[in-house]
Amino acid sequence: MLYGKEHVQRYRETDGEEGHDWRGTTVLLLTTTGRKSGQPYTTPLIYRRHGDDYIVVASKGGAPEDPDWYRNLQDDPEVEVQVRGKRFAAHARTATPEEKPELWPLMTKTWPSYNDYQRKTPRDIPVVILEPRT
Repeated sequence: MLYGKEHVQRYRETDGEEGHDWRGTTVLLLTTTGRKSGQPYTTPLIYRRHGDDYIVVASKGGAPEDPDWYRNLQDDPEVEVQVRGKRFAAHARTATPEEKPELWPLMTKTWPSYNDYQRKTPRDIPVVILEPRT
């Protein structure tokens, strides 16, 4: 399974039967609104549940800049999330400095490479909380 547009397409076509479970972890689809184009963009992201929320990491593999999807949600935090066949609206927000120490280890347990990514970049990699709308 590729990670990108093909991943998104297979995930959607199969309601996550293909693509949710990926390389020993789990993936959701996050759709943000482009800050310049106003168009929807969907990104597959590793996630973990934390209570009712979904947690993702804006790592971009340790690149020096934040990923586009993260910059998009900073302009418009109202997003759509798909987990398997379930789609729902959510509010995205960056974990506070008080929340991150609890959430970062949860995510590095899921994907240990996040620690490597953080060592590669001077930026503080954001942890994002996706709060489902009721």
